[in-house]
Amino acid sequence: MKTVKIYSKNAAYQKFGVLKTNRNKRHRYGEFFVEGVRNINEAEKNGWRFSSFLYSSERSLSGWAKEKLASVKTDVNYELAGGLMEELSEKQDTSELLAVVRMREDSVSQLRMSENPLLVLFDRSSNHGNLGTIIRSCDSLGVDGLILTGHGVDLYDPAVVTASMGSFFHVPVIRMADTAAVLSFFSRMREKYSGFQLVGTTAHNETRLSDVDFCKPTLVMIGNETEGLCRAFKEQSDILATIPMSGTSSASSFNVACAATVILYEAVRQRLSSPNGL
Repeated sequence: MKTVKIYSKNAAYQKFGVLKTNRNKRHRYGEFFVEGVRNINEAEKNGWRFSSFLYSSERSLSGWAKEKLASVKTDVNYELAGGLMEELSEKQDTSELLAVVRMREDSVSQLRMSENPLLVLFDRSSNHGNLGTIIRSCDSLGVDGLILTGHGVDLYDPAVVTASMGSFFHVPVIRMADTAAVLSFFSRMREKYSGFQLVGTTAHNETRLSDVDFCKPTLVMIGNETEGLCRAFKEQSDILATIPMSGTSSASSFNVACAATVILYEAVRQRLSSPNGL
């Protein structure tokens, strides 16, 4: 495997910084920055393509790091001198191995689509931590895929990857910025799956969550943290679901990531409790 040594903040090194901080250039390169043992392990396990590994020339590597360098195929690896690794790492104890990974194509073919699919749409996400947490919840509860719509935080931002705790690399997530393309996808799903439903969500008093039949093929639509679900998706909804709040609560709604987790848990609970064991 080709290894390039970096002794200063040259053009190659500056690219690493750009991948961490600049959304537009990140997508121009088609690559993103990955840090953490769990994330790197999950990326490899789930077949993501690695462009590079970065490591320090002044640190003795663990058996795990040596094994990754020896077994994971990359285009080129970089050995960094001095404190260059420390400046790139987001951890207090500098990671011994950092990775640059290739982005995947935004295509509905990436979605798993089981016989009775459970999908999630997150509209115009505005918080990295919430998006990463929702990805983690989708993974934990066996969701077939997550669709991101509208202009929101970058899926490939390091903060999103970190917040997902490795689930980023296991859950199929695609971006569909064009509303017309999303509506066309809805139509195709209705044609393909009998009884397919769009469950919109709202903080206002609509159908109680427990009264929604999640045993059908379902796409749950979660709205923006501040503005909720956009009008176009509300109008497409077959039902609008609400998580009932305590009558004595001063809170009017859940944090969007918490709400998504509660909704998905109810969906999975119903499916596991149904006679068909869906």
